[in-house]
Amino acid sequence: MKILLAIDSSPLSEAVVSEVEGRPWPAGTQVCVLTVVDLFALTYSVGYLEPFMKSEDDAARLLVQEVAERLARRDLQTTANVVEGYPAASIVEEAAKYDADLAFVGSHGHGGFIRFFLGSVAKAVVENSACSVEIVRHPRSDADHPDHRADEPRGRMRILLATDGSEFSLRAARSLAERPWPDQSEFRIVSVVERVIPAADPWYAAGAVARRRNEVSAKNCEEAVSAAEQIVVKTGFKTETAVLDGNPKKRIVEDAAEWGAHLVVVGSHGRRGLTRYLLGSVSEAVAMRAYCSVEVIRDRALLKPA
Repeated sequence: MKILLAIDSSPLSEAVVSEVEGRPWPAGTQVCVLTVVDLFALTYSVGYLEPFMKSEDDAARLLVQEVAERLARRDLQTTANVVEGYPAASIVEEAAKYDADLAFVGSHGHGGFIRFFLGSVAKAVVENSACSVEIVRHPRSDADHPDHRADEPRGRMRILLATDGSEFSLRAARSLAERPWPDQSEFRIVSVVERVIPAADPWYAAGAVARRRNEVSAKNCEEAVSAAEQIVVKTGFKTETAVLDGNPKKRIVEDAAEWGAHLVVVGSHGRRGLTRYLLGSVSEAVAMRAYCSVEVIRDRALLKPA
Protein backbone atom coordinates (compact mmCIF):
# COMPACT_ATOMS: atom_id res chain seq x y z
CA MET A 1 0.00 0.00 0.00
CA LYS A 2 1.25 3.50 -0.86
CA ILE A 3 0.26 6.43 1.35
CA LEU A 4 0.80 10.13 0.65
CA LEU A 5 0.89 12.03 3.95
CA ALA A 6 0.41 15.77 3.32
CA ILE A 7 1.40 17.91 6.30
CA ASP A 8 2.14 21.51 7.16
CA SER A 9 3.43 23.31 10.24
CA SER A 10 0.01 23.71 11.90
CA PRO A 11 -0.88 21.84 15.13
CA LEU A 12 -3.47 19.73 13.28
CA SER A 13 -0.73 18.07 11.26
CA GLU A 14 0.39 16.30 14.43
CA ALA A 15 -3.03 14.66 14.52
CA VAL A 16 -2.65 13.64 10.86
CA VAL A 17 0.76 12.10 11.53
CA SER A 18 -0.53 10.37 14.68
CA GLU A 19 -3.42 8.89 12.70
CA VAL A 20 -1.02 7.21 10.28
CA GLU A 21 1.45 6.33 13.02
CA GLY A 22 -1.16 4.77 15.30
CA ARG A 23 -2.85 2.43 12.83
CA PRO A 24 -1.70 -1.02 11.75
CA TRP A 25 -0.85 -1.22 8.04
CA PRO A 26 -0.21 -4.09 5.63
CA ALA A 27 3.37 -5.32 5.43
CA GLY A 28 5.46 -3.33 2.98
CA THR A 29 3.37 -0.17 3.24
CA GLN A 30 5.18 2.87 1.87
CA VAL A 31 4.62 6.45 3.05
CA CYS A 32 5.66 9.62 1.24
CA VAL A 33 5.66 12.59 3.62
CA LEU A 34 4.89 15.73 1.63
CA THR A 35 4.75 19.41 2.40
CA VAL A 36 4.19 22.29 0.01
CA VAL A 37 5.91 25.66 0.26
CA ASP A 38 2.99 27.87 -0.69
CA LEU A 39 4.48 30.52 -2.97
CA PHE A 40 1.15 32.34 -3.22
CA ALA A 41 0.86 32.69 0.55
CA LEU A 42 4.45 33.87 0.77
CA THR A 43 3.94 36.46 -1.93
CA TYR A 44 0.77 37.72 -0.29
CA SER A 45 2.39 37.82 3.15
CA VAL A 46 5.74 39.42 2.40
CA GLY A 47 5.43 40.83 -1.10
CA TYR A 48 8.65 39.25 -2.38
CA LEU A 49 10.19 35.80 -1.99
CA GLU A 50 13.96 35.88 -2.24
CA PRO A 51 14.91 36.64 1.41
CA PHE A 52 12.52 33.99 2.73
CA MET A 53 12.70 31.09 0.27
CA LYS A 54 15.83 29.43 1.64
CA SER A 55 14.64 29.51 5.25
CA GLU A 56 11.20 28.21 4.25
CA ASP A 57 12.68 25.40 2.17
CA ASP A 58 15.02 24.45 4.99
CA ALA A 59 12.15 24.42 7.54
CA ALA A 60 9.97 22.35 5.20
CA ARG A 61 12.69 19.78 4.57
CA LEU A 62 13.43 19.46 8.25
CA LEU A 63 9.72 18.97 8.98
CA VAL A 64 9.16 16.16 6.47
CA GLN A 65 12.44 14.45 7.31
CA GLU A 66 11.62 14.34 11.01
CA VAL A 67 8.18 12.88 10.31
CA ALA A 68 9.59 10.35 7.83
CA GLU A 69 12.13 9.15 10.41
CA ARG A 70 9.40 8.93 13.05
CA LEU A 71 7.22 6.74 10.83
CA ALA A 72 10.19 4.62 9.80
CA ARG A 73 10.47 3.53 13.43
CA ARG A 74 7.04 1.90 12.95
CA ASP A 75 8.50 -0.30 10.19
CA LEU A 76 6.98 1.82 7.43
CA GLN A 77 9.04 2.49 4.31
CA THR A 78 9.26 6.28 4.13
CA THR A 79 10.40 9.04 1.80
CA ALA A 80 10.28 12.83 2.24
CA ASN A 81 9.29 15.35 -0.42
CA VAL A 82 9.08 19.15 -0.53
CA VAL A 83 7.56 20.97 -3.49
CA GLU A 84 6.74 24.59 -4.23
CA GLY A 85 3.35 25.69 -5.54
CA TYR A 86 -0.30 25.83 -4.60
CA PRO A 87 -1.01 23.21 -1.91
CA ALA A 88 -4.25 21.71 -3.26
CA ALA A 89 -2.99 21.27 -6.81
CA SER A 90 0.42 20.09 -5.64
CA ILE A 91 -1.00 17.42 -3.35
CA VAL A 92 -3.20 16.03 -6.15
CA GLU A 93 -0.29 16.10 -8.61
CA GLU A 94 2.17 14.47 -6.20
CA ALA A 95 -0.35 11.78 -5.25
CA ALA A 96 -0.67 10.92 -8.94
CA LYS A 97 3.11 10.89 -9.47
CA TYR A 98 3.60 8.70 -6.41
CA ASP A 99 0.75 6.42 -7.55
CA ALA A 100 -0.71 6.70 -4.05
CA ASP A 101 -3.52 4.43 -2.90
CA LEU A 102 -4.50 6.75 -0.05
CA ALA A 103 -3.75 10.41 0.69
CA PHE A 104 -4.01 11.93 4.17
CA VAL A 105 -4.77 15.62 4.75
CA GLY A 106 -5.96 17.64 7.74
CA SER A 107 -9.43 19.15 7.96
CA HIS A 108 -8.19 22.69 8.51
CA GLY A 109 -5.07 24.64 9.29
CA HIS A 110 -3.75 28.16 9.64
CA GLY A 111 -2.42 30.52 7.00
CA GLY A 112 1.12 31.68 6.53
CA PHE A 113 4.46 30.45 5.27
CA ILE A 114 4.45 26.63 4.89
CA ARG A 115 1.05 26.20 6.54
CA PHE A 116 -1.80 25.19 4.26
CA PHE A 117 -5.24 26.75 4.25
CA LEU A 118 -6.50 23.23 4.79
CA GLY A 119 -10.23 23.90 4.82
CA SER A 120 -10.16 24.68 1.11
CA VAL A 121 -7.19 22.38 0.45
CA ALA A 122 -8.93 19.32 1.89
CA LYS A 123 -12.05 20.01 -0.16
CA ALA A 124 -10.05 20.44 -3.37
CA VAL A 125 -8.04 17.27 -2.76
CA VAL A 126 -11.21 15.22 -2.14
CA GLU A 127 -12.84 16.62 -5.27
CA ASN A 128 -9.89 16.21 -7.63
CA SER A 129 -7.73 13.32 -6.45
CA ALA A 130 -7.86 10.05 -8.35
CA CYS A 131 -6.87 8.07 -5.24
CA SER A 132 -8.67 7.54 -1.96
CA VAL A 133 -8.44 10.44 0.50
CA GLU A 134 -8.77 10.64 4.26
CA ILE A 135 -9.55 13.98 5.89
CA VAL A 136 -8.33 13.76 9.47
CA ARG A 137 -10.19 15.34 12.34
CA HIS A 138 -8.85 14.55 15.79
CA PRO A 139 -10.81 15.09 19.05
CA ARG A 140 -7.82 16.83 20.56
CA SER A 141 -7.72 19.23 17.62
CA ASP A 142 -11.47 19.50 16.93
CA ALA A 143 -13.16 20.59 20.15
CA ASP A 144 -16.59 20.43 18.51
CA HIS A 145 -16.48 16.61 18.23
CA PRO A 146 -19.70 15.71 20.11
CA ASP A 147 -18.90 12.23 21.38
CA HIS A 148 -15.23 11.84 22.19
CA ARG A 149 -14.81 9.17 24.89
CA ALA A 150 -11.58 9.66 26.79
CA ASP A 151 -11.94 6.35 28.64
CA GLU A 152 -12.00 4.16 25.51
CA PRO A 153 -9.10 1.71 25.06
CA ARG A 154 -6.14 3.23 23.25
CA GLY A 155 -6.12 2.30 19.59
CA ARG A 156 -9.71 1.11 19.47
CA MET A 157 -11.63 2.44 16.47
CA ARG A 158 -15.30 2.76 15.64
CA ILE A 159 -15.66 2.77 11.87
CA LEU A 160 -18.92 3.68 10.15
CA LEU A 161 -19.34 2.59 6.53
CA ALA A 162 -22.07 4.37 4.57
CA THR A 163 -23.28 2.44 1.53
CA ASP A 164 -25.77 2.90 -1.29
CA GLY A 165 -25.23 -0.57 -2.71
CA SER A 166 -23.28 0.68 -5.72
CA GLU A 167 -20.05 -0.86 -6.98
CA PHE A 168 -18.26 2.12 -5.43
CA SER A 169 -19.70 1.37 -2.00
CA LEU A 170 -18.81 -2.29 -2.32
CA ARG A 171 -15.24 -1.29 -3.16
CA ALA A 172 -15.18 0.79 0.03
CA ALA A 173 -16.34 -2.26 2.00
CA ARG A 174 -13.61 -4.40 0.43
CA SER A 175 -11.05 -1.72 1.26
CA LEU A 176 -11.99 -2.04 4.93
CA ALA A 177 -11.90 -5.84 4.83
CA GLU A 178 -8.48 -5.91 3.17
CA ARG A 179 -6.73 -3.80 5.81
CA PRO A 180 -5.72 -4.55 9.40
CA TRP A 181 -7.43 -2.55 12.16
CA PRO A 182 -6.72 -2.06 15.89
CA ASP A 183 -7.91 -4.69 18.35
CA GLN A 184 -11.47 -4.24 19.64
CA SER A 185 -12.45 -2.10 16.66
CA GLU A 186 -16.14 -2.01 15.75
CA PHE A 187 -17.94 -1.49 12.44
CA ARG A 188 -21.34 0.00 11.73
CA ILE A 189 -22.81 -0.21 8.22
CA VAL A 190 -25.61 2.19 7.31
CA SER A 191 -27.67 3.10 4.27
CA VAL A 192 -30.11 5.99 4.05
CA VAL A 193 -33.60 5.92 2.52
CA GLU A 194 -34.30 9.34 1.04
CA ARG A 195 -38.08 9.19 0.98
CA VAL A 196 -40.19 10.90 -1.70
CA ILE A 197 -43.06 13.12 -0.56
CA PRO A 198 -45.85 13.35 -3.17
CA ALA A 199 -46.43 16.88 -4.44
CA ALA A 200 -48.10 16.35 -7.81
CA ASP A 201 -51.77 16.03 -8.84
CA PRO A 202 -53.81 13.95 -8.75
CA TRP A 203 -52.92 13.31 -5.11
CA TYR A 204 -53.96 9.64 -5.08
CA ALA A 205 -51.77 8.74 -8.06
CA ALA A 206 -48.83 10.71 -6.73
CA GLY A 207 -49.20 9.07 -3.34
CA ALA A 208 -49.19 5.57 -4.84
CA VAL A 209 -46.11 6.31 -6.91
CA ALA A 210 -44.31 7.80 -3.91
CA ARG A 211 -45.17 4.82 -1.71
CA ARG A 212 -43.89 2.41 -4.32
CA ARG A 213 -40.73 4.47 -4.80
CA ASN A 214 -40.11 4.52 -1.04
CA GLU A 215 -40.68 0.77 -0.73
CA VAL A 216 -38.16 0.07 -3.51
CA SER A 217 -35.67 2.50 -1.96
CA ALA A 218 -35.99 0.88 1.48
CA LYS A 219 -35.52 -2.59 -0.03
CA ASN A 220 -32.44 -1.41 -1.93
CA CYS A 221 -30.96 0.04 1.26
CA GLU A 222 -31.55 -3.21 3.14
CA GLU A 223 -29.82 -5.13 0.36
CA ALA A 224 -26.99 -2.61 0.35
CA VAL A 225 -26.16 -3.01 4.04
CA SER A 226 -26.50 -6.78 3.78
CA ALA A 227 -24.05 -6.96 0.84
CA ALA A 228 -21.53 -4.73 2.63
CA GLU A 229 -21.94 -6.70 5.87
CA GLN A 230 -21.05 -9.94 4.10
CA ILE A 231 -17.73 -8.34 3.13
CA VAL A 232 -16.89 -6.49 6.34
CA VAL A 233 -17.85 -9.31 8.70
CA LYS A 234 -14.86 -11.25 7.38
CA THR A 235 -12.62 -8.95 9.44
CA GLY A 236 -13.83 -10.78 12.55
CA PHE A 237 -14.68 -7.54 14.33
CA LYS A 238 -18.05 -6.71 15.87
CA THR A 239 -20.34 -5.44 13.10
CA GLU A 240 -23.81 -3.91 13.19
CA THR A 241 -26.11 -2.53 10.49
CA ALA A 242 -28.88 0.04 10.22
CA VAL A 243 -31.19 1.49 7.57
CA LEU A 244 -31.86 5.17 8.23
CA ASP A 245 -34.32 7.76 6.89
CA GLY A 246 -33.55 11.26 5.72
CA ASN A 247 -31.16 13.25 3.57
CA PRO A 248 -28.02 11.07 3.16
CA LYS A 249 -25.63 14.04 3.33
CA LYS A 250 -27.08 15.05 6.70
CA ARG A 251 -28.16 11.71 8.16
CA ILE A 252 -24.81 9.97 7.76
CA VAL A 253 -23.06 12.80 9.61
CA GLU A 254 -25.69 12.72 12.38
CA ASP A 255 -25.50 8.96 12.80
CA ALA A 256 -21.71 9.03 12.96
CA ALA A 257 -21.89 11.61 15.74
CA GLU A 258 -24.60 9.71 17.64
CA TRP A 259 -22.66 6.44 17.43
CA GLY A 260 -19.37 8.11 18.35
CA ALA A 261 -17.54 7.10 15.17
CA HIS A 262 -13.82 7.76 14.89
CA LEU A 263 -13.87 7.26 11.13
CA VAL A 264 -16.55 7.40 8.43
CA VAL A 265 -15.85 5.53 5.20
CA VAL A 266 -17.73 6.28 1.99
CA GLY A 267 -17.27 5.22 -1.61
CA SER A 268 -17.01 7.84 -4.33
CA HIS A 269 -18.32 7.63 -7.89
CA GLY A 270 -15.30 9.70 -8.95
CA ARG A 271 -17.24 11.93 -11.35
CA ARG A 272 -15.73 15.25 -12.34
CA GLY A 273 -16.83 18.55 -13.78
CA LEU A 274 -20.47 19.29 -14.63
CA THR A 275 -21.66 15.71 -14.02
CA ARG A 276 -20.38 15.79 -10.44
CA TYR A 277 -21.85 19.25 -9.87
CA LEU A 278 -25.31 18.34 -11.14
CA LEU A 279 -25.57 15.04 -9.29
CA GLY A 280 -24.04 16.30 -6.09
CA SER A 281 -21.68 14.16 -4.07
CA VAL A 282 -22.74 12.56 -0.82
CA SER A 283 -19.18 11.42 -0.16
CA GLU A 284 -17.75 14.93 -0.53
CA ALA A 285 -20.52 16.47 1.58
CA VAL A 286 -19.95 13.96 4.38
CA ALA A 287 -16.18 14.45 4.15
CA MET A 288 -16.49 18.19 4.71
CA ARG A 289 -19.28 18.16 7.34
CA ALA A 290 -18.49 15.22 9.62
CA TYR A 291 -17.23 15.70 13.19
CA CYS A 292 -14.77 12.82 12.85
CA SER A 293 -12.24 11.72 10.24
CA VAL A 294 -13.65 10.67 6.87
CA GLU A 295 -12.15 8.36 4.27
CA VAL A 296 -13.39 8.70 0.68
CA ILE A 297 -12.58 5.49 -1.19
CA ARG A 298 -11.92 5.57 -4.91
CA ASP A 299 -11.04 2.63 -7.12
CA ARG A 300 -9.24 3.98 -10.18
CA ALA A 301 -10.37 0.95 -12.17
CA LEU A 302 -13.98 2.10 -11.70
CA LEU A 303 -13.49 5.76 -12.52
CA LYS A 304 -15.04 7.06 -15.73
CA PRO A 305 -14.48 10.39 -17.49
CA ALA A 306 -16.98 13.19 -16.76
